[in-house]
Amino acid sequence: MGERISLQPKGGMLLDTAFEQFIQSKIVMNISEETVKHYQCCYKYFKEFFGENRDCEEITQQAIFDYLMHIKKTKPHVKQKTVNTYIRGLRAIFYFMMNNGYMQEFKITLPRVEETIKETYTDYEIQALIKKPDLKSCTFAEYRNWVLICYFIATGNRLGTVCNLKISDLNFHDSEILIRRTKNKKQQIVPMSTELKTILQEYLRYRKGEPNEWLFITAYGLQMTRDSMDNAIYHYNRRRGVQKTSVHLFRHTFAKNWIMNGGDIFRLQKILGHSTLDMVKNYVAIYGGDLKRDYDRYSLLDQAKASSEPAKGQHVKMRK
Repeated sequence: MGERISLQPKGGMLLDTAFEQFIQSKIVMNISEETVKHYQCCYKYFKEFFGENRDCEEITQQAIFDYLMHIKKTKPHVKQKTVNTYIRGLRAIFYFMMNNGYMQEFKITLPRVEETIKETYTDYEIQALIKKPDLKSCTFAEYRNWVLICYFIATGNRLGTVCNLKISDLNFHDSEILIRRTKNKKQQIVPMSTELKTILQEYLRYRKGEPNEWLFITAYGLQMTRDSMDNAIYHYNRRRGVQKTSVHLFRHTFAKNWIMNGGDIFRLQKILGHSTLDMVKNYVAIYGGDLKRDYDRYSLLDQAKASSEPAKGQHVKMRK
């Protein structure tokens, strides 16, 4: 067997040059535009700390540690989970440089994060949001936003997915929705509930349009972007008296409701489009407080005890 050849850093490779190579490699791999922008942000923030015109070989484990300390001191309000998201992006960038021999190899470890209960919409808030507007007096935008809310609640789809839905993706005959735009680049089919089917059919009678047109559009007939959809939900929720305005909370709420109603986690994984069960297991774990609801009803011990209780008026005699 041949000896393992250890790659030594190729001195003089500028960080900017190596980063451009990294981005090009990701574009060739057909990653999403949002992911490219995320990597660019991760690199931009690090470079603001580390400085311009630096070589790859200047990046060390200590530099990463110093960067983390810098964030901790200058941005104490930023959640550790958010910080880890950016460090994870940097890790992908620097591991690429290591694999190409531009810098010494070292391990980049993410700081530990205490998992907290994910916020969701309450039943009261959901009821306030799904109250149908008066079609005789409301604007198209308000009606479309109501349909959007119902869609998010019924499917748990991501924002980027919903922005890129087309009318032809709705299969009313089989009550299915074709999801073309997903985070893992894999198309999937999700069920369309009876109520959502009714809502979407009515919406299309007002929206009209051809099969190849975008499902959710602005008042001017243009495709809704992530920002415009996010902004529309923000104002819609506030007008309904709901202070929570995050679109992603609908996804958490969908997952929580599925779990609390005894839904199969394998089906939940497929519907949410997760490549593994890890995130779904996380959902199960973090809703610990809610799992206490009706716990005695499902507890094997409580059921067994109830069935073995002596009849009224009878007592178990204890030996003296």
